[in-house]
Amino acid sequence: MTAATHSTLFPGAPGPSQFPAPPQDADAVLDGLDPEQREVATALHGPVCVLAGAGTGKTRAITHRIAYGVRAGILQPSSVLAVTFTNRAAGEMRGRLRQLGAGGVQARTFHSAALRQLQYFWPKAVGGELPRLLERKVQLVAEAGARCRIRLDRNELRDVTSEIEWAKVTQTVPSDYPAAVAKSLRDAPRDPAEIGQIYAMYEQLKRDRSAIDFEDVLLLTVGILQDRHDIADQIRRQYQHFVVDEYQDVSPLQQRLLDLWLGDRDSLCVVGDASQTIYSFTGATPDHLLNFRTRHPGATVVKLVRDYRSTPQVVHLANGLLAQARGRAAEHRLELISQRDPGPEPVFAEYADEPAEAEGTARRIRDLIAAGVPAGEIAVLYRINAQSEVYEQALADLGVAYQLRGAERFFERAEVREAGVALRGAARAGGNDSLLDDAEDLPSQVRAVLSTKGWTTEPPAGSGAVRDRWESLAALVRLAEDFARARPGATLGDLVAELDERAAAQHAPTVQGVTLASLHSAKGLEWDAVFLVGLTEGMMPITYAKTDEQVEEERRLLYVGVTRARLHLTLSWALARSPGGRASRRPTRFLTGLRPGSAAPGARTAGGGAGIERGGAAAAGARRGRRGPVRCRVCGATLTDAGEMKLMRCEDCPSDMDEALYERLREWRSEQAERLGQPPYCVFTDKTLMAIAETVPTTDGELARISGVGVRKLDRFGADVLAICAGQDPGEGDGED
Repeated sequence: MTAATHSTLFPGAPGPSQFPAPPQDADAVLDGLDPEQREVATALHGPVCVLAGAGTGKTRAITHRIAYGVRAGILQPSSVLAVTFTNRAAGEMRGRLRQLGAGGVQARTFHSAALRQLQYFWPKAVGGELPRLLERKVQLVAEAGARCRIRLDRNELRDVTSEIEWAKVTQTVPSDYPAAVAKSLRDAPRDPAEIGQIYAMYEQLKRDRSAIDFEDVLLLTVGILQDRHDIADQIRRQYQHFVVDEYQDVSPLQQRLLDLWLGDRDSLCVVGDASQTIYSFTGATPDHLLNFRTRHPGATVVKLVRDYRSTPQVVHLANGLLAQARGRAAEHRLELISQRDPGPEPVFAEYADEPAEAEGTARRIRDLIAAGVPAGEIAVLYRINAQSEVYEQALADLGVAYQLRGAERFFERAEVREAGVALRGAARAGGNDSLLDDAEDLPSQVRAVLSTKGWTTEPPAGSGAVRDRWESLAALVRLAEDFARARPGATLGDLVAELDERAAAQHAPTVQGVTLASLHSAKGLEWDAVFLVGLTEGMMPITYAKTDEQVEEERRLLYVGVTRARLHLTLSWALARSPGGRASRRPTRFLTGLRPGSAAPGARTAGGGAGIERGGAAAAGARRGRRGPVRCRVCGATLTDAGEMKLMRCEDCPSDMDEALYERLREWRSEQAERLGQPPYCVFTDKTLMAIAETVPTTDGELARISGVGVRKLDRFGADVLAICAGQDPGEGDGED
């Protein structure tokens, strides 16, 4: 339930004004593509492998490839099957293809495509009706555990269910599960022999009740295609060209199904990035992507490395993360090249404890919103969902609206279903509905209808169920407003049809508010400002990541988090869990050589740390790591507050700050910020300016010793600051490298 892109809410839409007409001919489909994207779009024969980095426009490239083939008469729309991993991604792909004049192409998830085939061929292959599809397998797993006399608490039940899913997508039968766990070095939540027992009983209960689960959909489709060559031939006659998105996430079972769809043909295009493989716990493996050229020696390989999402500063940090990676996936990493104008440096922030980290993050978010960044374009990303609570509280304390990530459930909400019924009824009634008498346009019609369901112009006070209901209805109102802008003249009936399609695809509209989400759930999304929090050893990498490959997957997870940011990026950690606790935590090893003061002898760094802003707390932490406790330069007391450590004195101790100098520095900072198009704190924070006004440095060395003045800042602003401190006018430099 979050804004994920700058585009409108409708898949592939170009902007808020209007939809463009479909391209006039095949060549027009290629307009606006960069050279590598154009190479993808025109490579229509034989196997094609597209290695696409984060933010490089992979969906644009493959949808234009399909549309170009269709418009050129090389591909028949009904003969193309494009598969991906989420309903949201499939819906976006269908929307873009429609805009490009290739609306007849099938774009589905693996499960959706397999279920459609299974439902159609089951009577012919097996006879009778397809067994009932389990909506949730947890209850049956609980019963299986009870039958085996194994008690499972709520968390264990969820984990055992996940283990069964992993076993099935890796094509592991119950009797082989313990050996498979040992071979894969997987940490089982219970004794593998017990899980094997529960797994076997679960399968037996399904057979007894004539039920199947989502993994069975793939398994049964594979079984039918293997055993019934006539059915396999019929499907191959239907689908002659395949496109697979996010190929690094394919499981062995999905790869087996893809092989059966293909047969002995090679009309296949795969798209992926091994550096974004973060779902191995579900059975995903990048091996199929990495081995593609071995399996298809004549394949066309295209690399997309032009990053249109993130600024050079964010891309620099992302590249630095991967430069330190190890393992097979790291050997195939892509060096991204930003296509955007420069932006603010990533901020590294160290805090005394977790509440302080949450409060500092919330304050920074409030400042961004005040500076004009929409709340829906800000995200706080963490490693595990249990970390969200402290950030929910901190944002609520400052009155900042937020949403927990959960877009897939939006259309299942009772108020949304009720609103859909009301809108559908009003659309049928048309001019006979008195509610619409005074409604002149589509948005006002929607507001009139939803006002009967609890929507008001102002949100209710507080939180809870009433506020949740209002937020859902408000999201529908905003959706109607965007839809009306995108399609002038659209009717209420058109909007209802759009809602039905989005409900089928589980593609939720925007709900305004800061997004709180786990790193895993943020895959595929992007925001103007991203806060990566809790980046300590034991959390990133997570404690249970023990093998080299598990640790490297954690590094890739952080890489995914970094590449979600378009403009503003903050990375933070806390030294203790709670106030007054022992400061025993260390920042994640993945930032060694990237955050200021962390370069080790011989370490491989991203430009030696250039391009990274030293946050005040981080600077204090760096000094503390070298010198021990930070002490007040006035009274000698040990300092623990980040702001006090930046000033090198207690807040209550007398300040010898030159007030006039401080005001001149603030005035200069405002001019620099306006010239650079950045918030003032991106030049120097207030605390850094206070520290400068107190110490009045006269040399580069003295200025560099002040927290918040790193090498990059010294190069950019050092001459101006020293001139101001000397009572002179600053130079006329533009503040750029």
